[in-house]
Amino acid sequence: MKSVALIYVSTVLLSACQQVPFGAGAGSLPLMSGYRNRADKCVRVGENEFTNQYLEDGADLVGCPMGYEGTGLFVFETEASQLADAQGYVLFSVPRRSLVN
Repeated sequence: MKSVALIYVSTVLLSACQQVPFGAGAGSLPLMSGYRNRADKCVRVGENEFTNQYLEDGADLVGCPMGYEGTGLFVFETEASQLADAQGYVLFSVPRRSLVN
């Protein structure tokens, strides 16, 4: 049942994403360390002329390699929203969690 929910969530999120042609203005993505941990294939993405259009105060910009089999789980666990494809990465906006209850 959990895998069915994961597939459903992934399908809904992917259906609402904006497609940017591969490499369209992306230059070289400013990739940083793994998002959830150092070994994470999904990484923080820094700011440049291309990525600044996706940066938000209340969210992190994260890139997962295209075709990465763990992307669905990443989206489910982080409530990420897909933004664009660029330079072999799928870019996501990941809401920051409030530490205040």
